[in-house]
Amino acid sequence: MSLENMLEVAVKAADQKRAEDIVALDIHEISLLADAFVILDAPTNRQVVAIADEIEDKMAEAGYPLIKHEGRREGEWVLMNFGDVIVHIFKKETRSFYNLEKLWGAEGKDIDIENWIVKEEF
Repeated sequence: MSLENMLEVAVKAADQKRAEDIVALDIHEISLLADAFVILDAPTNRQVVAIADEIEDKMAEAGYPLIKHEGRREGEWVLMNFGDVIVHIFKKETRSFYNLEKLWGAEGKDIDIENWIVKEEF
């Protein structure tokens, strides 16, 4: 069970449900909470919840049980704790307001997730 594998499962699950602007931050040197954050958004509350459901299912299938979650009922900001990885799923406007990337990104390092995201061609 590697951190990279956990991140890959979470990112691919989010991408499969059309999550937007997915980023991953390595925070292990600056936080005792987790080793990494995955931050993403969706345009509607319903989609936020659908993404959370998909991530929970795919993580469980891979052997990473959900330890705790918050916000699923409201669908504005769902926080999912998988131990080493914490996933933040925002409604777009809520993400802009809290701006976690600015808060944590200044000290954390971006993790390259490009290979896990399907590129859409129009």
